[in-house]
Amino acid sequence: MRKFLVVLDDSRECLNAMRFAAMRAAHTGGGVAILSVIPPDEFNHWIGVGEVMREEARERIHAHYEVFAKWMRDKQSVEPELVIREGDAVPEIIAHVSEDPEIGVLVLGAGTDKKGPGPLVTQMSRSSGSLPIPITIVPGDLSKEKLEAIT
Repeated sequence: MRKFLVVLDDSRECLNAMRFAAMRAAHTGGGVAILSVIPPDEFNHWIGVGEVMREEARERIHAHYEVFAKWMRDKQSVEPELVIREGDAVPEIIAHVSEDPEIGVLVLGAGTDKKGPGPLVTQMSRSSGSLPIPITIVPGDLSKEKLEAIT
């Protein structure tokens, strides 16, 4: 089964990427893997404090994931899987793509800020020539209706 990989973060553009991946998966019989990466610099504290912060980050990720997962299940009949990794986002995304042969497409949401599409889209675009899968970049200001029309 081909899976669409989406990165779960705190960005607004993440929402359109989630919608696109779920709709494409529903239309093609694929799946959705949702990857969240916890940056290592969040835990540069004493060991006990770092462990508490790590657990709190995981709880936030699970809560955020459940919102998207419920929508995917209820509206698209897609059962997503959650993957949590720790490290820098780009190397962790590349590592996950390399480790999971079912990942067929990386779906990223582009920001609408005047500064550009966002750091993740910019960094992944630089790495795109060496990725074993295509990247789909979903515009951040794409309406729900237009998104439904193109999937």
